[in-house]
Amino acid sequence: MSKVDPDCRYLKSHEWARKNADGSVCIGISDHAQSALGDLVFVELPAVGKTLSAGATCAVVESVKAASDVYSPVSGVVSSINSALSDSPETINSDAYGAGWMFTLTPSQPSEFDALLDAKTYEAGLES
Repeated sequence: MSKVDPDCRYLKSHEWARKNADGSVCIGISDHAQSALGDLVFVELPAVGKTLSAGATCAVVESVKAASDVYSPVSGVVSSINSALSDSPETINSDAYGAGWMFTLTPSQPSEFDALLDAKTYEAGLES
């Protein structure tokens, strides 16, 4: 069974979002997603300063099995990226909700966060 972080909100496409104390939103892929992809070998992250729209493709993760688009859970401007993933994409496999975060953004429409799936709803979707 995949781990689900109760502090995160989710997209059905297996991205997670977590609010930071400064109002920014941290984004990554779920434990379920990394498990389904297998060993990650490459991550392409958005550029700092790039404006993203909720639901739009914003990054790519590649594993030994496949490449997969990553979608932004909320709209906003990318404020930081986890550059350590360039050298160690497998960090997502070992710690999807911690050191494997992908990027943060400053949300332009904070209400979009509240519309994301809560952990309980996301977990129920994984089980069905």
